Amino acid sequence: MKFLISLLINGLIIYAAAAVFSGISTVGYWHAVVAALLLAIVNTLVRPLLTLLTFPVTVLTLGLFLFVINGAMILLVDAMLDSFNVDGLFSAILLSVIISVANLLIGGKE
Repeated sequence: MKFLISLLINGLIIYAAAAVFSGISTVGYWHAVVAALLLAIVNTLVRPLLTLLTFPVTVLTLGLFLFVINGAMILLVDAMLDSFNVDGLFSAILLSVIISVANLLIGGKE
């Protein structure tokens, strides 16, 4: 149940970000929820491997490269869905920061 609530909230965050920022767009709220679900799957399956492979770069940049990895995960979801579009890496990184801050504020991860 907690995962479903988190998924709906992340969908709302993506939908709101699409309404505010021109570099992010989605067809509607439920398409944003699907994007949030796919992002959760990608973050579970792909992100750990990518983080492991780029560990030296992450250490050299004092962890800042993780923003690029998070942005890449959003761009991967963008490539999978026609109803969710992100214009570039900067917009993807911006969306990942917004999602992370919102989840931190609402207590998404324990």
